[in-house]
Amino acid sequence: MTYRGPVRTPPRLPASLLAAVLAGLALWLSFPDHDLWWLAPVGVALLGAATLTAGGPRGFLLGLVGGLAFFVPTLSWSGVYVGELPWFALATLEALYIGLMSLVVGWAGRRLVAAGHRRAALMLVPLGWVAQEWARSTTPYGGFPWARLAFSQADSPLSHLARWFGAPGVSFAVALAGTGLLALGWGVLARRPGRVVAGLVVAVLLLASGFIQLPTDGRTEAVGFVQGNVPQAGLDFNAQRRAVLDNHVRGSEALADRAPDDLTLVVWPENASDIDPFRNADANAEIRAVQERLGVPLVVGAVLAEPVGANSNVSLFYTGAGEPQRYTKLHPVPFAEYIPHRAFFRVFTSAADLAGNFVAGSTIGVFDVPAPGGSYAALPTICFEVAYDGLMRDSVAAADGRDSLIMVQTNNATFGYTAESEQQFAISRIRAIEHGRSVVHVSTVGVSGFVAPDGTVTGKTGLFTAEQGIGRPVLRNEETPSDRFGDAPVVVATALLALLVLAASRRRRVGRVTPDPSTPEDRPVA
Repeated sequence: MTYRGPVRTPPRLPASLLAAVLAGLALWLSFPDHDLWWLAPVGVALLGAATLTAGGPRGFLLGLVGGLAFFVPTLSWSGVYVGELPWFALATLEALYIGLMSLVVGWAGRRLVAAGHRRAALMLVPLGWVAQEWARSTTPYGGFPWARLAFSQADSPLSHLARWFGAPGVSFAVALAGTGLLALGWGVLARRPGRVVAGLVVAVLLLASGFIQLPTDGRTEAVGFVQGNVPQAGLDFNAQRRAVLDNHVRGSEALADRAPDDLTLVVWPENASDIDPFRNADANAEIRAVQERLGVPLVVGAVLAEPVGANSNVSLFYTGAGEPQRYTKLHPVPFAEYIPHRAFFRVFTSAADLAGNFVAGSTIGVFDVPAPGGSYAALPTICFEVAYDGLMRDSVAAADGRDSLIMVQTNNATFGYTAESEQQFAISRIRAIEHGRSVVHVSTVGVSGFVAPDGTVTGKTGLFTAEQGIGRPVLRNEETPSDRFGDAPVVVATALLALLVLAASRRRRVGRVTPDPSTPEDRPVA
Protein backbone atom coordinates (compact mmCIF):
# COMPACT_ATOMS: atom_id res chain seq x y z
CA MET A 1 0.00 0.00 0.00
CA THR A 2 1.37 3.38 -0.96
CA TYR A 3 1.31 6.18 1.61
CA ARG A 4 0.92 9.50 -0.21
CA GLY A 5 1.07 11.95 2.67
CA PRO A 6 4.24 13.59 3.92
CA VAL A 7 6.14 12.02 6.78
CA ARG A 8 6.29 14.63 9.54
CA THR A 9 9.93 15.07 10.40
CA PRO A 10 10.87 16.15 13.92
CA PRO A 11 12.01 19.74 14.48
CA ARG A 12 15.73 20.42 14.44
CA LEU A 13 17.47 19.51 17.69
CA PRO A 14 18.01 23.07 19.00
CA ALA A 15 14.33 23.89 18.46
CA SER A 16 13.32 20.59 20.07
CA LEU A 17 15.54 21.22 23.10
CA LEU A 18 14.05 24.69 23.50
CA ALA A 19 10.53 23.23 23.29
CA ALA A 20 11.43 20.59 25.90
CA VAL A 21 12.82 23.19 28.31
CA LEU A 22 9.77 25.43 27.84
CA ALA A 23 7.54 22.40 28.41
CA GLY A 24 9.19 21.64 31.73
CA LEU A 25 8.99 25.26 32.86
CA ALA A 26 5.31 25.46 31.89
CA LEU A 27 4.60 22.34 33.94
CA TRP A 28 6.46 23.81 36.93
CA LEU A 29 4.49 27.04 36.74
CA SER A 30 1.20 25.12 36.72
CA PHE A 31 1.84 23.95 40.31
CA PRO A 32 1.62 25.91 43.57
CA ASP A 33 2.89 28.51 44.44
CA HIS A 34 2.43 29.80 40.89
CA ASP A 35 -0.94 28.06 40.31
CA LEU A 36 -1.06 28.70 36.56
CA TRP A 37 -2.97 25.43 36.07
CA TRP A 38 -3.75 26.18 32.43
CA LEU A 39 -0.05 25.92 31.60
CA ALA A 40 -0.03 22.17 32.30
CA PRO A 41 -1.71 21.30 28.95
CA VAL A 42 0.64 23.77 27.25
CA GLY A 43 3.61 21.94 28.75
CA VAL A 44 2.26 18.59 27.57
CA ALA A 45 1.71 20.00 24.07
CA LEU A 46 5.24 21.43 23.87
CA LEU A 47 6.84 18.18 25.01
CA GLY A 48 4.65 16.23 22.59
CA ALA A 49 5.67 18.52 19.73
CA ALA A 50 9.33 17.93 20.56
CA THR A 51 9.17 14.16 21.03
CA LEU A 52 6.24 12.59 19.16
CA THR A 53 8.17 11.97 15.94
CA ALA A 54 11.66 12.21 17.41
CA GLY A 55 12.44 8.50 17.54
CA GLY A 56 13.56 6.59 20.61
CA PRO A 57 17.04 7.86 21.62
CA ARG A 58 16.32 11.47 20.73
CA GLY A 59 12.96 11.26 22.43
CA PHE A 60 14.63 10.04 25.62
CA LEU A 61 17.11 12.94 25.57
CA LEU A 62 14.39 15.52 25.02
CA GLY A 63 12.16 13.96 27.66
CA LEU A 64 15.01 13.96 30.18
CA VAL A 65 15.74 17.62 29.49
CA GLY A 66 12.07 18.52 29.81
CA GLY A 67 11.80 16.45 32.97
CA LEU A 68 14.76 18.22 34.56
CA ALA A 69 13.32 21.63 33.63
CA PHE A 70 10.11 20.50 35.35
CA PHE A 71 11.29 18.70 38.47
CA VAL A 72 14.37 20.74 39.45
CA PRO A 73 12.35 23.86 40.30
CA THR A 74 9.18 22.00 41.36
CA LEU A 75 11.04 19.87 43.91
CA SER A 76 13.48 22.57 45.04
CA TRP A 77 11.97 22.32 48.53
CA SER A 78 13.55 18.87 48.92
CA GLY A 79 17.01 20.40 49.21
CA VAL A 80 16.32 23.54 51.19
CA TYR A 81 18.01 22.19 54.35
CA VAL A 82 19.79 19.01 53.24
CA GLY A 83 21.67 20.42 50.27
CA GLU A 84 21.71 20.21 46.50
CA LEU A 85 22.74 16.57 46.08
CA PRO A 86 19.52 14.96 47.43
CA TRP A 87 17.46 17.57 45.59
CA PHE A 88 19.12 16.96 42.22
CA ALA A 89 19.18 13.21 42.75
CA LEU A 90 15.41 13.16 43.32
CA ALA A 91 14.73 15.52 40.42
CA THR A 92 16.91 13.44 38.10
CA LEU A 93 15.24 10.20 39.14
CA GLU A 94 11.81 11.65 38.42
CA ALA A 95 13.01 13.16 35.13
CA LEU A 96 14.22 9.74 33.99
CA TYR A 97 10.60 8.58 33.95
CA ILE A 98 9.71 11.48 31.65
CA GLY A 99 12.67 10.46 29.51
CA LEU A 100 11.53 6.84 29.32
CA MET A 101 7.99 7.93 28.47
CA SER A 102 9.32 10.16 25.69
CA LEU A 103 11.48 7.31 24.40
CA VAL A 104 8.40 5.13 23.98
CA VAL A 105 6.27 7.96 22.59
CA GLY A 106 9.02 9.10 20.21
CA TRP A 107 9.79 5.61 18.93
CA ALA A 108 6.20 4.48 18.45
CA GLY A 109 4.93 7.91 17.36
CA ARG A 110 7.44 8.23 14.54
CA ARG A 111 6.50 4.84 13.15
CA LEU A 112 2.76 5.41 13.46
CA VAL A 113 2.88 8.86 11.84
CA ALA A 114 5.05 7.52 9.02
CA ALA A 115 2.50 4.77 8.46
CA GLY A 116 -0.30 7.32 8.26
CA HIS A 117 -1.81 6.68 11.70
CA ARG A 118 -1.60 10.24 12.99
CA ARG A 119 -4.56 10.00 15.38
CA ALA A 120 -3.21 6.82 16.95
CA ALA A 121 0.18 8.49 17.35
CA LEU A 122 -1.38 11.44 19.12
CA MET A 123 -3.04 9.15 21.65
CA LEU A 124 0.39 7.96 22.73
CA VAL A 125 0.82 11.27 24.57
CA PRO A 126 -2.03 11.15 27.13
CA LEU A 127 -1.73 7.38 27.58
CA GLY A 128 2.01 7.74 28.08
CA TRP A 129 1.52 10.34 30.81
CA VAL A 130 -0.83 8.08 32.79
CA ALA A 131 1.52 5.08 32.50
CA GLN A 132 4.56 7.19 33.38
CA GLU A 133 2.94 8.67 36.47
CA TRP A 134 1.86 5.21 37.60
CA ALA A 135 5.43 3.93 37.18
CA ARG A 136 7.07 6.70 39.17
CA SER A 137 4.33 6.53 41.82
CA THR A 138 5.15 2.90 42.55
CA THR A 139 8.88 2.44 41.83
CA PRO A 140 11.46 2.32 43.31
CA TYR A 141 10.89 1.70 47.04
CA GLY A 142 7.17 2.35 46.69
CA GLY A 143 7.61 5.35 44.39
CA PHE A 144 7.26 9.11 44.76
CA PRO A 145 3.89 10.28 43.39
CA TRP A 146 4.50 14.00 43.81
CA ALA A 147 3.97 16.61 41.07
CA ARG A 148 1.57 14.55 38.98
CA LEU A 149 -0.43 16.52 36.41
CA ALA A 150 -3.60 15.99 38.45
CA PHE A 151 -2.12 17.72 41.47
CA SER A 152 -1.68 20.97 39.52
CA GLN A 153 -5.41 21.17 38.83
CA ALA A 154 -7.04 21.88 42.20
CA ASP A 155 -8.39 25.19 40.85
CA SER A 156 -9.08 23.87 37.36
CA PRO A 157 -12.43 22.73 35.94
CA LEU A 158 -10.69 19.42 35.19
CA SER A 159 -10.39 18.70 38.92
CA HIS A 160 -14.03 17.56 38.95
CA LEU A 161 -13.05 14.51 36.90
CA ALA A 162 -11.32 13.12 39.99
CA ARG A 163 -14.72 12.06 41.30
CA TRP A 164 -15.16 9.63 38.40
CA PHE A 165 -11.66 8.57 37.40
CA GLY A 166 -9.43 9.56 40.30
CA ALA A 167 -6.13 11.40 40.04
CA PRO A 168 -5.06 9.30 36.99
CA GLY A 169 -8.22 10.43 35.19
CA VAL A 170 -7.42 14.07 35.84
CA SER A 171 -3.86 13.56 34.59
CA PHE A 172 -5.24 11.91 31.45
CA ALA A 173 -7.61 14.83 30.88
CA VAL A 174 -4.79 17.37 31.27
CA ALA A 175 -2.60 15.43 28.85
CA LEU A 176 -5.52 14.97 26.44
CA ALA A 177 -6.10 18.73 26.49
CA GLY A 178 -2.42 19.17 25.72
CA THR A 179 -2.72 16.68 22.88
CA GLY A 180 -5.66 18.68 21.54
CA LEU A 181 -3.45 21.77 21.54
CA LEU A 182 -0.78 19.80 19.69
CA ALA A 183 -3.31 18.64 17.09
CA LEU A 184 -4.55 22.20 16.79
CA GLY A 185 -1.01 23.41 16.14
CA TRP A 186 -0.45 20.75 13.53
CA GLY A 187 -3.73 21.73 11.89
CA VAL A 188 -2.74 25.40 11.72
CA LEU A 189 0.66 24.57 10.22
CA ALA A 190 -0.89 22.18 7.70
CA ARG A 191 -3.78 24.58 7.01
CA ARG A 192 -6.33 21.92 7.90
CA PRO A 193 -9.37 23.68 9.45
CA GLY A 194 -10.91 20.34 10.44
CA ARG A 195 -8.00 19.52 12.72
CA VAL A 196 -8.11 22.97 14.26
CA VAL A 197 -11.80 22.57 15.04
CA ALA A 198 -11.21 19.06 16.44
CA GLY A 199 -8.53 20.38 18.79
CA LEU A 200 -10.80 23.16 20.01
CA VAL A 201 -13.70 20.74 20.55
CA VAL A 202 -11.52 18.49 22.74
CA ALA A 203 -10.46 21.45 24.89
CA VAL A 204 -14.03 22.78 25.27
CA LEU A 205 -15.47 19.37 26.17
CA LEU A 206 -12.84 18.80 28.83
CA LEU A 207 -13.28 22.23 30.38
CA ALA A 208 -17.06 21.73 30.40
CA SER A 209 -16.57 19.04 33.06
CA GLY A 210 -16.06 21.87 35.53
CA PHE A 211 -19.72 22.83 35.23
CA ILE A 212 -20.87 19.48 36.64
CA GLN A 213 -21.98 20.08 40.21
CA LEU A 214 -20.31 17.90 42.79
CA PRO A 215 -22.36 16.60 45.76
CA THR A 216 -21.65 18.33 49.05
CA ASP A 217 -24.74 17.30 50.99
CA GLY A 218 -24.60 15.56 54.36
CA ARG A 219 -24.65 16.33 58.03
CA THR A 220 -22.02 18.54 59.58
CA GLU A 221 -20.11 18.27 62.84
CA ALA A 222 -17.87 20.78 64.58
CA VAL A 223 -14.16 19.91 64.28
CA GLY A 224 -11.10 21.85 65.39
CA PHE A 225 -7.42 21.78 64.51
CA VAL A 226 -4.32 23.26 66.12
CA GLN A 227 -1.34 24.54 64.14
CA GLY A 228 1.14 25.07 66.96
CA ASN A 229 4.16 26.29 64.95
CA VAL A 230 7.83 25.58 65.78
CA PRO A 231 10.58 27.73 67.28
CA GLN A 232 12.38 27.88 63.94
CA ALA A 233 12.14 26.38 60.49
CA GLY A 234 14.44 23.58 59.38
CA LEU A 235 15.74 20.28 60.61
CA ASP A 236 16.59 21.76 64.02
CA PHE A 237 12.92 21.98 65.00
CA ASN A 238 13.40 18.43 66.27
CA ALA A 239 15.94 19.67 68.83
CA GLN A 240 13.20 21.71 70.49
CA ARG A 241 10.63 18.97 70.80
CA ARG A 242 9.27 20.13 74.13
CA ALA A 243 8.68 23.63 72.77
CA VAL A 244 6.71 22.19 69.84
CA LEU A 245 4.55 20.09 72.18
CA ASP A 246 3.97 23.08 74.45
CA ASN A 247 2.95 25.19 71.44
CA HIS A 248 0.23 22.70 70.58
CA VAL A 249 -0.94 22.49 74.17
CA ARG A 250 -1.25 26.29 74.35
CA GLY A 251 -3.02 26.35 71.00
CA SER A 252 -5.50 23.75 72.24
CA GLU A 253 -6.17 25.77 75.37
CA ALA A 254 -6.88 28.83 73.24
CA LEU A 255 -9.18 26.75 71.04
CA ALA A 256 -11.01 25.40 74.11
CA ASP A 257 -11.77 28.96 75.22
CA ARG A 258 -13.77 29.66 72.07
CA ALA A 259 -14.95 26.20 71.05
CA PRO A 260 -18.67 25.65 70.43
CA ASP A 261 -20.59 23.38 72.77
CA ASP A 262 -21.05 20.78 70.04
CA LEU A 263 -17.32 20.40 69.21
CA THR A 264 -16.63 16.71 68.47
CA LEU A 265 -12.93 16.38 67.62
CA VAL A 266 -9.62 18.26 67.69
CA VAL A 267 -6.70 17.31 65.42
CA TRP A 268 -3.01 18.01 65.96
CA PRO A 269 -0.51 17.65 63.11
CA GLU A 270 2.28 15.17 62.48
CA ASN A 271 5.23 15.58 64.87
CA ALA A 272 3.19 17.65 67.35
CA SER A 273 4.74 15.45 70.02
CA ASP A 274 8.13 14.06 69.09
CA ILE A 275 8.45 13.18 72.76
CA ASP A 276 7.10 9.66 73.14
CA PRO A 277 4.13 10.05 75.53
CA PHE A 278 4.28 6.35 76.43
CA ARG A 279 7.81 6.79 77.76
CA ASN A 280 7.69 10.35 79.08
CA ALA A 281 5.34 11.01 81.97
CA ASP A 282 5.38 14.79 81.55
CA ALA A 283 4.38 14.65 77.88
CA ASN A 284 1.67 12.12 78.66
CA ALA A 285 0.29 14.29 81.47
CA GLU A 286 0.24 17.43 79.28
CA ILE A 287 -1.62 15.72 76.46
CA ARG A 288 -4.16 14.09 78.74
CA ALA A 289 -4.77 17.33 80.64
CA VAL A 290 -5.45 19.35 77.53
CA GLN A 291 -7.66 16.60 76.09
CA GLU A 292 -9.70 16.66 79.28
CA ARG A 293 -10.03 20.43 79.05
CA LEU A 294 -11.21 20.18 75.45
CA GLY A 295 -13.74 17.55 76.50
CA VAL A 296 -13.64 15.79 73.11
CA PRO A 297 -11.34 13.23 71.47
CA LEU A 298 -7.92 14.53 70.47
CA VAL A 299 -5.80 13.16 67.62
CA VAL A 300 -2.07 13.67 68.23
CA GLY A 301 0.71 13.21 65.70
CA ALA A 302 3.57 11.64 67.64
CA VAL A 303 6.85 9.77 67.31
CA LEU A 304 7.25 6.61 69.37
CA ALA A 305 10.57 5.06 70.33
CA GLU A 306 9.52 1.62 69.17
CA PRO A 307 10.13 -1.07 68.09
CA VAL A 308 13.54 -1.54 69.72
CA GLY A 309 16.20 0.33 67.78
CA ALA A 310 13.68 2.12 65.55
CA ASN A 311 10.83 4.63 65.60
CA SER A 312 7.19 4.79 64.60
CA ASN A 313 5.36 7.78 63.11
CA VAL A 314 1.86 7.54 64.57
CA SER A 315 -1.51 9.16 65.07
CA LEU A 316 -2.76 8.68 68.64
CA PHE A 317 -6.47 8.95 69.40
CA TYR A 318 -7.06 10.17 72.96
CA THR A 319 -10.62 9.86 74.24
CA GLY A 320 -10.00 10.21 77.97
CA ALA A 321 -10.70 6.53 78.56
CA GLY A 322 -7.75 4.15 78.77
CA GLU A 323 -4.78 4.01 76.43
CA PRO A 324 -5.08 5.89 73.12
CA GLN A 325 -5.75 4.02 69.92
CA ARG A 326 -3.02 4.34 67.34
CA TYR A 327 -2.42 4.36 63.62
CA THR A 328 1.16 3.77 62.48
CA LYS A 329 2.18 5.30 59.18
CA LEU A 330 1.97 2.64 56.48
CA HIS A 331 4.34 4.25 54.01
CA PRO A 332 7.41 5.88 55.61
CA VAL A 333 9.20 8.05 53.07
CA PRO A 334 12.37 6.45 51.70
CA PHE A 335 15.49 8.63 51.98
CA ALA A 336 13.73 10.80 54.57
CA GLU A 337 12.15 8.67 57.29
CA TYR A 338 14.43 5.75 56.50
CA ILE A 339 17.35 5.05 54.17
CA PRO A 340 17.33 1.82 52.20
CA HIS A 341 20.90 0.57 51.82
CA ARG A 342 22.14 3.35 54.11
CA ALA A 343 25.78 2.23 54.05
CA PHE A 344 25.84 2.43 50.25
CA PHE A 345 24.37 5.94 50.06
CA ARG A 346 26.60 7.17 52.89
CA VAL A 347 29.52 6.80 50.47
CA PHE A 348 28.02 9.61 48.34
CA THR A 349 26.66 11.96 51.00
CA SER A 350 26.70 12.40 54.75
CA ALA A 351 23.04 13.47 54.45
CA ALA A 352 22.24 9.74 54.51
CA ASP A 353 22.66 9.90 58.28
CA LEU A 354 20.10 12.69 58.62
CA ALA A 355 17.24 10.33 57.79
CA GLY A 356 15.40 8.47 60.50
CA ASN A 357 14.90 4.78 61.10
CA PHE A 358 11.13 4.56 60.95
CA VAL A 359 9.24 1.32 60.46
CA ALA A 360 5.95 0.87 58.60
CA GLY A 361 2.63 0.01 60.17
CA SER A 362 0.39 -2.76 58.92
CA THR A 363 -3.21 -1.64 59.55
CA ILE A 364 -5.39 1.13 58.13
CA GLY A 365 -6.48 3.56 60.84
CA VAL A 366 -10.14 4.25 61.68
CA PHE A 367 -11.01 6.29 64.76
CA ASP A 368 -14.61 6.24 66.02
CA VAL A 369 -15.70 9.75 67.03
CA PRO A 370 -18.89 10.18 69.12
CA ALA A 371 -21.04 13.10 67.95
CA PRO A 372 -24.53 14.58 68.46
CA GLY A 373 -25.64 13.30 65.06
CA GLY A 374 -24.19 9.83 65.66
CA SER A 375 -20.63 8.58 65.66
CA TYR A 376 -18.46 9.01 62.58
CA ALA A 377 -15.13 7.68 61.34
CA ALA A 378 -12.02 9.88 61.36
CA LEU A 379 -9.47 8.50 58.89
CA PRO A 380 -5.82 9.37 59.67
CA THR A 381 -3.38 10.01 56.83
CA ILE A 382 0.18 11.04 57.68
CA CYS A 383 2.05 13.50 55.48
CA PHE A 384 3.11 12.18 52.03
CA GLU A 385 0.65 9.28 52.28
CA VAL A 386 -1.98 11.62 50.84
CA ALA A 387 -0.20 11.40 47.46
CA TYR A 388 -0.64 7.60 47.15
CA ASP A 389 -3.81 6.55 45.32
CA GLY A 390 -4.09 3.08 46.83
CA LEU A 391 -3.53 4.18 50.42
CA MET A 392 -6.22 6.85 50.20
CA ARG A 393 -8.68 4.48 48.55
CA ASP A 394 -8.05 1.81 51.19
CA SER A 395 -8.49 4.36 53.97
CA VAL A 396 -11.90 5.46 52.71
CA ALA A 397 -12.96 1.84 52.18
CA ALA A 398 -12.04 1.08 55.80
CA ALA A 399 -14.82 3.43 56.95
CA ASP A 400 -17.14 0.63 55.76
CA GLY A 401 -19.93 2.88 54.55
CA ARG A 402 -20.06 5.09 57.64
CA ASP A 403 -20.06 8.88 57.66
CA SER A 404 -16.39 9.78 57.62
CA LEU A 405 -13.80 12.55 57.53
CA ILE A 406 -10.26 12.37 56.14
CA MET A 407 -7.52 13.79 58.37
CA VAL A 408 -4.23 14.74 56.73
CA GLN A 409 -1.60 15.34 59.43
CA THR A 410 1.67 16.74 58.17
CA ASN A 411 4.81 18.55 59.24
CA ASN A 412 6.25 21.06 56.77
CA ALA A 413 8.82 22.65 59.11
CA THR A 414 11.70 20.92 57.33
CA PHE A 415 10.83 22.60 54.02
CA GLY A 416 10.85 26.22 55.17
CA TYR A 417 9.11 28.94 53.20
CA THR A 418 8.85 26.88 50.01
CA ALA A 419 6.03 25.68 47.76
CA GLU A 420 5.92 22.23 49.39
CA SER A 421 3.13 23.12 51.84
CA GLU A 422 0.87 24.52 49.13
CA GLN A 423 1.64 21.59 46.82
CA GLN A 424 0.58 19.15 49.50
CA PHE A 425 -2.56 21.12 50.32
CA ALA A 426 -3.50 20.98 46.63
CA ILE A 427 -3.21 17.17 46.75
CA SER A 428 -5.66 17.10 49.67
CA ARG A 429 -8.10 19.12 47.59
CA ILE A 430 -7.98 16.60 44.75
CA ARG A 431 -8.46 13.76 47.26
CA ALA A 432 -11.55 15.44 48.70
CA ILE A 433 -13.15 15.50 45.25
CA GLU A 434 -11.94 12.00 44.37
CA HIS A 435 -13.46 10.36 47.44
CA GLY A 436 -16.39 12.72 48.08
CA ARG A 437 -15.13 13.41 51.61
CA SER A 438 -14.26 16.50 53.61
CA VAL A 439 -10.61 16.80 54.61
CA VAL A 440 -9.14 18.48 57.66
CA HIS A 441 -5.56 19.20 56.62
CA VAL A 442 -3.39 20.26 59.56
CA SER A 443 0.30 21.11 59.48
CA THR A 444 2.72 21.84 62.28
CA VAL A 445 3.63 25.16 60.64
CA GLY A 446 1.00 25.60 57.92
CA VAL A 447 -0.71 25.62 55.64
CA SER A 448 -3.77 24.08 57.32
CA GLY A 449 -7.48 24.26 56.60
CA PHE A 450 -10.73 22.50 55.82
CA VAL A 451 -11.49 21.14 52.35
CA ALA A 452 -15.08 20.40 51.29
CA PRO A 453 -16.01 17.41 49.07
CA ASP A 454 -16.00 19.70 46.03
CA GLY A 455 -12.46 20.91 46.74
CA THR A 456 -13.37 24.33 48.11
CA VAL A 457 -11.37 25.60 51.07
CA THR A 458 -12.27 27.33 54.34
CA GLY A 459 -10.21 28.38 57.35
CA LYS A 460 -6.88 28.29 55.55
CA THR A 461 -3.88 29.36 57.65
CA GLY A 462 -0.54 30.97 56.84
CA LEU A 463 2.98 29.57 56.98
CA PHE A 464 4.90 29.55 60.26
CA THR A 465 2.09 30.97 62.34
CA ALA A 466 0.41 29.65 65.48
CA GLU A 467 -3.27 29.34 64.60
CA GLN A 468 -6.32 27.31 65.48
CA GLY A 469 -9.28 26.54 63.26
CA ILE A 470 -12.85 25.45 63.93
CA GLY A 471 -15.05 24.30 61.07
CA ARG A 472 -18.16 22.30 60.33
CA PRO A 473 -17.09 19.86 57.64
CA VAL A 474 -19.69 17.79 55.82
CA LEU A 475 -19.60 14.10 56.69
CA ARG A 476 -20.43 11.74 53.84
CA ASN A 477 -20.48 7.98 53.35
CA GLU A 478 -20.83 7.44 49.61
CA GLU A 479 -18.65 5.30 47.41
CA THR A 480 -17.66 7.50 44.49
CA PRO A 481 -17.26 6.15 40.94
CA SER A 482 -13.52 6.59 41.40
CA ASP A 483 -13.60 4.40 44.51
CA ARG A 484 -15.45 1.71 42.57
CA PHE A 485 -13.17 1.86 39.52
CA GLY A 486 -10.02 1.59 41.65
CA ASP A 487 -6.93 1.04 39.50
CA ALA A 488 -8.98 0.31 36.35
CA PRO A 489 -8.24 3.69 34.64
CA VAL A 490 -4.49 3.14 35.02
CA VAL A 491 -4.69 -0.46 33.87
CA VAL A 492 -6.78 0.42 30.81
CA ALA A 493 -4.55 3.36 29.85
CA THR A 494 -1.38 1.28 30.20
CA ALA A 495 -2.89 -1.60 28.20
CA LEU A 496 -3.94 0.77 25.39
CA LEU A 497 -0.46 2.27 25.34
CA ALA A 498 1.05 -1.21 25.06
CA LEU A 499 -1.30 -2.04 22.16
CA LEU A 500 -0.28 1.12 20.29
CA VAL A 501 3.40 0.35 20.82
CA LEU A 502 2.79 -3.21 19.61
CA ALA A 503 1.02 -1.87 16.53
CA ALA A 504 3.94 0.44 15.85
CA SER A 505 6.43 -2.41 16.20
CA ARG A 506 4.63 -4.35 13.47
CA ARG A 507 5.24 -1.56 10.98
CA ARG A 508 8.42 -2.54 9.19
CA ARG A 509 10.63 -0.06 7.43
CA VAL A 510 8.06 2.64 8.01
CA GLY A 511 10.73 5.29 7.52
CA ARG A 512 10.83 4.36 3.84
CA VAL A 513 7.80 5.72 2.00
CA THR A 514 7.05 4.31 -1.45
CA PRO A 515 6.92 7.27 -3.86
CA ASP A 516 3.81 7.77 -5.99
CA PRO A 517 5.02 8.35 -9.56
CA SER A 518 1.85 10.26 -10.35
CA THR A 519 2.91 13.04 -8.00
CA PRO A 520 5.54 15.22 -9.76
CA GLU A 521 7.30 16.37 -6.63
CA ASP A 522 7.79 12.75 -5.54
CA ARG A 523 9.50 11.64 -8.75
CA PRO A 524 13.19 10.88 -8.48
CA VAL A 525 15.49 13.50 -9.91
CA ALA A 526 17.66 12.21 -12.75
